[in-house]
Amino acid sequence: MGWFSMGGMLNNNAMGLGRTNVVLWVCVLLSLLCVFLLPNVVVASVGYDKKAITINGQRRILISGSIHYPRSTPEMWPDLIEKAREGGLDVIQTYVFWNGHEPTPGNYYFEGRYDLVKFIKLVQQAGLYVHLRIGPYVCAEWNFGGFPVWLKYIPGINFRTDNEPFKAEMQGFTKKIVDMMKAENLFASQGGPIILSQIENEYGPVEYETGAPGKAYTKWASEMAVGLQTGVPWVMCKQDDAPDPIINTCNGFYCDYFSPNKNYKPKMWTEVWTGWFTEYGGPVPYRPVEDLAFSVGRFIQKGGSFVNYYMYHGGTNFGRTAGGFIATSYDYDSPIDEYGLLRQPKWGHLQDLHRTIKLCEPALVSGDPSVYSLGHSQEAHVFKSDSGSCAAFLANYDQHSYVTVSFWNQHYNLPPWSISILPDCKNTAYNTARVSAHSTKMKMTPVYQGFTWESYNEETTATDESAFAMSGLMEQINTTRDISDYLWYMTNVDIDEGEGFLKSGQNPVLTVMSAGHALNVYINGQLSGTAYGSLENPKLTFSQGVNLRSGTNKISLLSITVGLPNVGQHYETWNTGVLGPVLLNGLNEGSRDLTWQKWSYKIGMKGESLSLHTLSGASFVEWLEGPSAAQEAPLTWYKTTFNAPDGDAPLALDMSGMGKGQVWLNGESFGRHWPAYKASGTCGACSYVGYFDEKKCLTNCGEPSQRWYHVPRSWLKPTGNLLVVFEEWGGDPSNIALVKREVDTVCADIYEWQPTLSNWKLQVYGKVTRSLRPKVHLWCGTGQKISSIKFASFGTPEGTCGNYSEGSCHAHGSYDIFQKECVGQPGCAIRVHPDIFGGDPCPNTLKKVSVEAVCS
Repeated sequence: MGWFSMGGMLNNNAMGLGRTNVVLWVCVLLSLLCVFLLPNVVVASVGYDKKAITINGQRRILISGSIHYPRSTPEMWPDLIEKAREGGLDVIQTYVFWNGHEPTPGNYYFEGRYDLVKFIKLVQQAGLYVHLRIGPYVCAEWNFGGFPVWLKYIPGINFRTDNEPFKAEMQGFTKKIVDMMKAENLFASQGGPIILSQIENEYGPVEYETGAPGKAYTKWASEMAVGLQTGVPWVMCKQDDAPDPIINTCNGFYCDYFSPNKNYKPKMWTEVWTGWFTEYGGPVPYRPVEDLAFSVGRFIQKGGSFVNYYMYHGGTNFGRTAGGFIATSYDYDSPIDEYGLLRQPKWGHLQDLHRTIKLCEPALVSGDPSVYSLGHSQEAHVFKSDSGSCAAFLANYDQHSYVTVSFWNQHYNLPPWSISILPDCKNTAYNTARVSAHSTKMKMTPVYQGFTWESYNEETTATDESAFAMSGLMEQINTTRDISDYLWYMTNVDIDEGEGFLKSGQNPVLTVMSAGHALNVYINGQLSGTAYGSLENPKLTFSQGVNLRSGTNKISLLSITVGLPNVGQHYETWNTGVLGPVLLNGLNEGSRDLTWQKWSYKIGMKGESLSLHTLSGASFVEWLEGPSAAQEAPLTWYKTTFNAPDGDAPLALDMSGMGKGQVWLNGESFGRHWPAYKASGTCGACSYVGYFDEKKCLTNCGEPSQRWYHVPRSWLKPTGNLLVVFEEWGGDPSNIALVKREVDTVCADIYEWQPTLSNWKLQVYGKVTRSLRPKVHLWCGTGQKISSIKFASFGTPEGTCGNYSEGSCHAHGSYDIFQKECVGQPGCAIRVHPDIFGGDPCPNTLKKVSVEAVCS
């Protein structure tokens, strides 16, 4: 409808409507004028066809990355978003975290790290789009999968199925978020950045197990979402039967095999797993960027048009937000690390990939590729447009052999498990296995050690007015409603003076069966032992001899949760805590069952109720000072104060001397620490070739699953920062150190004749006619310079960054050029040519440069 026809409608109808309605029409007209005339508001039409998401009718290849707003601080958001933009992203994807936004029914929170509107507006200011995954189930290794715990206690509720109480709550929260986005004009149809929304999350496998009620729920959820009229497409991931018009999408390490359920929907990959999460007790996974780039190249060459990296910045599970047994770090081996620094070469190699894909975009969106066999495990995918654009992807799926293939009368060398991209169908701009970006090795440098600690010990036998008693054992979450990790189970055991073990010295054995997650056992106030489960098996059994005396003995069982489950069929019904049986064996009577006797219960720690982690709460108790304050005692609170260190380098706490517990800075919770839980698994050398899974490439075996805990700079004051540690097991706080994260060394591995995007542009634009040699690029971190060259070799060097060695062929002048051009500089670029290194050390052999430089 044009402006004149709208004005005509106003004139024709206003005469009979009266003055009030005329004023209303004018207000509507002025609102529309604001939307259309404000310089920063550009209303977009978002749709899709079989090839791609369309924006204003134009097909787009969209590169996206997940950044979860609560897993970083608002002060970090602008820099993270800018680094994502510089990395070649078009879209930022995020979940919406229901339990963070509605902690109690009807009471909403959208401030601090949960300021969703602020986050989305910052993305818009950077010129990027948003994919808003409302869910509201998110999984995400997040506490209770993002559901608020109170949801579990609504009468008659049954999660994620055709259940009216659940559907009513889910619809209410989904509508709340959609209405909030509409009120802020954040959907693309209103001039905002949100071009896609997601309802539900990876529900397909759950639907399969649920059957008919699951199918009915899927249909209801899709209709509910579409009915909210956002003006942008909705998606469902891992949902093969997603009803029209919703797009079903793929999640996984590889998705080239995937096809949408209708041939008029685009091929979308909503989660490209850049690594994997860390669990307490498990090693730290990583994914080689060569394989990650290869997986994306395979997806694009098979007609994929939307790729989202999960995660692009993983961040931190602050507070008690981590799911069951999930570490506080959610780094995920992502291109931007937990601290907000670039992870090289992952970030740089993907940046080159994105730029190369964008050069191919006109051809990629024009039609389906022609596929040509180039060998037994090699093929070409060729895209052409009516305007003459041409792009080719040459793939070598062989996991062992380099291959030279002939394509359109030219020869191309393909490393194993790699794809070469030719944006003009002639010249190679990029190969997934040839990394031009430099690598960085990071280090944690102490900036503050020797804190002066004060301590306060929790009572293990005392009860207070909040305690209550009943016969039998209670399920933990039903009792605590997850307001605390801790629930005390306390009972008395009477021992007759005639018991045989009192004379024999053979202590009776206490056996406690628990549904998880960790357990401290106290006998008459003294720690008798601990037990704990794992992500794979959260249940545990404590069975040890205990020191009982004649008379009445106090048994205190401290049951501890380590986050709530976030995935699994009806995980809301899973139990936690000491459910028994609890048996005492080795008495004159044989075995005594304590399960159904009278138990007293107390939720949480006294220090929690007093808020000892805050400046005001810390004044409520007497703290022990001096050398004895650093005693290695369980259930101990430690506090200290310190001034903020200079600079702006990211900070962390080295907690390697501690056992298990929680940490706060100025009242803000870092999360749970558990450095005493050592990583078990098989770590070792890892090749990029071959299919990747979460157990293929691992580090930290035999070490703490997490040693360093992120300290956001924005949480610091210039002076007088209050650091509080609650230690459950017993540790030595004198070993705690504040460290900064910085670049230690930078490395590069560059082959002769390796394709680079910059050289491709020079060739295509006619500035050179010959093949160009690549350059070695080395760059230290902000404020650093290259201080020395640790290793350099032009020839056939071996090893990886931090572990290089000379091969059988080595140019003796390898160090000279780097010493001359790089030392004393923040960075340098050296062309890979034999003359640069004093001549060719081994003619007719493919050579490369490996170099490692120290930054300081």
